[in-house]
Amino acid sequence: MTDNNTEKALRTVEGRVVSNKMDKTVTVLIERQVKHALYGKYLRRSTKLHAHDADNACKEGDIVRVKEIAPMSKTKNWSVVEIVSRAAE
Repeated sequence: MTDNNTEKALRTVEGRVVSNKMDKTVTVLIERQVKHALYGKYLRRSTKLHAHDADNACKEGDIVRVKEIAPMSKTKNWSVVEIVSRAAE
């Protein structure tokens, strides 16, 4: 039996903002390295997430930390927690 007061630890990931053209939403590119099963070479794999940015504070190129939230729309179920580093001007 699960206790209703304890909530599941939500995932947080870091990525780069590749688009901020939407209102209160940014597109974040998450890159990871995966080892090839047979040859052992490390391959770069990426995922694009839509994240909620309530203040429209993020600019393209910023490195941000996002956390998983309840779905806000069809594609948006992440939220910007903090801006880790700003893009070079």
